[in-house]
Amino acid sequence: MDTFDPFFGGMPLPFAIFLVIFLIFFLLIASLIGFTIIKSVGQWNKNNHSPKLSVPVQVVTKRSNTSGGSGNTSASTSYYVTFQVESGDRMELQLSGKEYGMLAEGDLGILTFQGTRFLSFERSN
Repeated sequence: MDTFDPFFGGMPLPFAIFLVIFLIFFLLIASLIGFTIIKSVGQWNKNNHSPKLSVPVQVVTKRSNTSGGSGNTSASTSYYVTFQVESGDRMELQLSGKEYGMLAEGDLGILTFQGTRFLSFERSN
């Protein structure tokens, strides 16, 4: 015979334990999703309030990151390029696949960006 828990309206103790564990996991996942949304909106807002800058740079490295793609799910690829300014400082920005494909390591040009948002790259002759 199951014991009853007086804190959960007399429901069986194993069900009460399951309910508590389920609620903890639900709150943990909801908190993680909320944190991610708040962080993304904060970065978007910060980029919008940053000045648009155009600086001479060199393309140092390119990389891509593919996620998903197992079973019936489709793969998603993110593209990143590291730019180096004249002072030697480097920044990595995310680009679209089309923009990524138009750049080669060693390219020199003018990078226009706003915060962490890539806007354009104009190659120098």
